[in-house]
Amino acid sequence: MSDFGDDIEFDFFDEPKPREDEPRRRPARRLGGAGGPPRHAVRPPRGFTPLLRLAGLIAFAILIVVVLVFWVQSCQGASKQSAYQNYMAQVSTIAQDSEQTGKELNTLLATPGLKEADLESKLASFAQQEQQDLARARSLTPPGPLRPAHASVIDALEFRVSGLRGLASAFRATAGQPAARAAAAGQLLAKQTERLTTSDVVWEDLFKARAVELLRTEGIGGVAVPKSSFLQNPDLATARSLESVWQRIHGATTGSALGGLHGTSLVSVKALPQGQTLAPAPTENTVTASTDLAFQVTVRNAGNSQEVSIPVTLTIQRSPQNIVKKATIDLLNPGESKTVTLGNLGQPPFGVRTTIRVVVQPVPGEKNIGDNSAQYPVVFSLG
Repeated sequence: MSDFGDDIEFDFFDEPKPREDEPRRRPARRLGGAGGPPRHAVRPPRGFTPLLRLAGLIAFAILIVVVLVFWVQSCQGASKQSAYQNYMAQVSTIAQDSEQTGKELNTLLATPGLKEADLESKLASFAQQEQQDLARARSLTPPGPLRPAHASVIDALEFRVSGLRGLASAFRATAGQPAARAAAAGQLLAKQTERLTTSDVVWEDLFKARAVELLRTEGIGGVAVPKSSFLQNPDLATARSLESVWQRIHGATTGSALGGLHGTSLVSVKALPQGQTLAPAPTENTVTASTDLAFQVTVRNAGNSQEVSIPVTLTIQRSPQNIVKKATIDLLNPGESKTVTLGNLGQPPFGVRTTIRVVVQPVPGEKNIGDNSAQYPVVFSLG
């Protein structure tokens, strides 16, 4: 037997030895407990985790953009509100100043013994004040949508300037005319006061009403639109009243006694809000008292001259201190009647008889004062 066969080795049946540079496989962990088959850990596919991160970043970026959009819109809204607020505050200052000039004009024309020269000087001063208000209005820059309405503010102030200057010129032009020309003078003066009346209409309808509607449309709240009423007494816009004003001023200037007869009379006293007409003594009146309690006093010009600045006083007897209220009738033409309302009386005496006394102060030159006052016995009840 040959030794060749004994030298053959069957090495291919043996497992190869692991290489040192290859990682060793670790036995799979048994996840199902003892005796169960081994379960391998589930791992996300390659590239899925970066996608999740990218999606998160995109969502966060979108959130930031949305927040920025709302923040910008909020800032724009606050800025818009501020622009309207600031504009209306500046217009309000002008409106109040102009309205005060109108009150001073009313007081001027109702001043007893007013001379022509003083009148013309005051009218020129009022016109200058209105010119300054006009210049301030022209210097304002309104928010874009309010520009048409702001143009009406300028128009209204221009009417006031021209009306005041026109009144001064009309009084100056008629100063030397005879008393027989009083009616013509009144007509000329009325044409000038029409401009003042127009200014109030322009302000109310073309500025205030349009601005209020615009603010509502724009969704802007909390912004007040100012009013401005220049002609405080509507009677001053009529030819009849201005004729009497001209006569009074012309008479004071020339020293003549125009109109001759002066006098006023107390016509009636009504308890409000019921509208109950009080009967004078000795009749007793029962008046229901409420928080709205007031008295309406009607006075008539019993002469043939215009009367101005007529004081009216109402007194309710009460212990320990009487209730006293006063009012003034600015201007009263011959034969004309006007009423004044006296309210905010406080608490009258209840359940006992008291007396209300009403006095219309006599005007200069008035001789018959027997009908200028009256007393009314009253018992106040709670109703």
